[in-house]
Amino acid sequence: MIQAADLREWRTCDVVDSGGRKIGSLEAVYVDTATDEPAMATVRVGLPTRRRLVFVPLDDVVVGPGYVKVNYVKAQVKSSPAIGTDDVLPVEDEEVVFQHYGLPYEVGAAGERQLARR
Repeated sequence: MIQAADLREWRTCDVVDSGGRKIGSLEAVYVDTATDEPAMATVRVGLPTRRRLVFVPLDDVVVGPGYVKVNYVKAQVKSSPAIGTDDVLPVEDEEVVFQHYGLPYEVGAAGERQLARR
């Protein structure tokens, strides 16, 4: 498991898919609020004038020199729910991100969201 202390080192690294194809660059990491472990990342994709941030789970990632390799194909990541480069993920859209990857979504006991940006 990747340690949360390493998160700052990942920023701006290339994110590549399971086949080694570049998807974009890592923008931010979101942790699971129940465990404080890295759960999702946002990846900056698109043309310079039309950039957006897409979400990708961090399960089974491999970190190498200058890259983070995710366990998903490029097409799936690029079609995931997106936000603007200056936006935050609205709480009502959080479950949609998990559904896109077929992952279970669980809100906290007090109704808090599952993801928090670090």
